[in-house]
Amino acid sequence: MPLPDPQEHRISLAVAAELTRRYRESAPAGAVKAGMFPRSSFETILKQPGCLGIRIYFGRNATNALSLVMVGVDSDGKDMTQDELMDNNFPCPPFCDDGDKALNG
Repeated sequence: MPLPDPQEHRISLAVAAELTRRYRESAPAGAVKAGMFPRSSFETILKQPGCLGIRIYFGRNATNALSLVMVGVDSDGKDMTQDELMDNNFPCPPFCDDGDKALNG
């Protein structure tokens, strides 16, 4: 499937806080709230020839914990699975922003 037409992806902090609040309220106690990848992971994927975006899949690792799998996407909207893929994000908890609670509750 070709990539969709460009659209605005920016949202306000208020909208982001509401989205994450609803997730936290529906998730079991102690569930992973987020995952952080260093900039270099995004850059490695995005610098691939023909890469126009990143798709992030939800997965489960060997201990059944939530995992995020990143893959580049080409101009046809296809996963670039023959190239770089990323996992091993830093999950929150424990790697959370403990200062600003807007998204982390």
